[in-house]
Amino acid sequence: MKIICSKSNLAKGVSTVSKAVPSKTTMPILECVLIDATTDTIKLTANDMELGIQTEIEGEIVERGMIAIDAKFFSEIVRKLPDNDVVINSDESLQTTIVCEKAKFDISGKPGEEFSYLPVIEKEDSIDISQFTLKEMIRQTIFSISDSDSNKLMTGELFEIKDNILRVVSLDGHRISIRKVELKDTVRDKKLIVPGKTLSEVSKILSGEIDSLVNISYTSNHIVFEFENTIVVSRLIEGEYFKIDQMLSNDYETKVKINKRELLSCIDRATLLVKEGDKKPIIINIGDEIMELRIKSQIGSMNEEILINKEGKDLLIGFNPKFLIDALRVIDDEEVTLYLMNAKAPCFIKDETESYIYLILPVNFNAAV
Repeated sequence: MKIICSKSNLAKGVSTVSKAVPSKTTMPILECVLIDATTDTIKLTANDMELGIQTEIEGEIVERGMIAIDAKFFSEIVRKLPDNDVVINSDESLQTTIVCEKAKFDISGKPGEEFSYLPVIEKEDSIDISQFTLKEMIRQTIFSISDSDSNKLMTGELFEIKDNILRVVSLDGHRISIRKVELKDTVRDKKLIVPGKTLSEVSKILSGEIDSLVNISYTSNHIVFEFENTIVVSRLIEGEYFKIDQMLSNDYETKVKINKRELLSCIDRATLLVKEGDKKPIIINIGDEIMELRIKSQIGSMNEEILINKEGKDLLIGFNPKFLIDALRVIDDEEVTLYLMNAKAPCFIKDETESYIYLILPVNFNAAV
């Protein structure tokens, strides 16, 4: 095999597929990137058997063939090459030469035939969505998946298609994040649980342009994202997702409209007094036109008042400040609306059309008052 391509194209391609290289594996071939130049296009592939990524790069195929090269070495070599054309040449004994200007590397490869190709997915259905929308929906929900494997379902996000609305849901036992978007084309109802790792890596690869589309196709076991010469294939998480609608409520006794940036800045300042790992709640006292926020820790205490527009009852309630910050940071509206029932019921932050809903459970704050 012999190919020639620019360093920038090669670096971008290697960076894209490397996201699917496992950090630990008992199969050495999975630690490689496959360079496939057996057809008219140069394809790079990585696959950890749960997540697989393939991307095409521009370049010249001088001699067809394929080779698997250790992903870590290959990535570091490519990253540090001069910014010029790169020639990759492998012989029958799998010795591979990488040349760029005066730099020359000789490394041994593995047979490409041993590599685990991406599974061929018989698509049951698919949707098209803009890169911008998908990237935003992931950004606005991914923070509230669980990082613990004790409940596998919580490490993924629910992709639910119903009545031509795509709803993306994540939860970790303390909060729920929901984003909704209307789909342009008619598609059958479907529920999928997509691993958080997959969505995180897809989000990093997406350019996020409004005019560029992502085609998302799926079966009962796999989901496929196709965009800009790149294919991402992932296994789905098996199981029945939590009954989210039973956890949501439109009842409230206190409704607060508040400037999002002011609220976020105030909570952010309050966390200066909280050491990492310290679970000190922020206490919120809602009055007629004033919301008072206060926090007390071993370092010191802080309180601040913010003007609000309130309907309903006064309320004293406590929250984990991190959960409020996470939700507020991803909301783009200038003003947010909080719906509250009592000091032991969840707080809902949502817009009028419910294109986003954030549910946050309160915490017991008796010891902190």
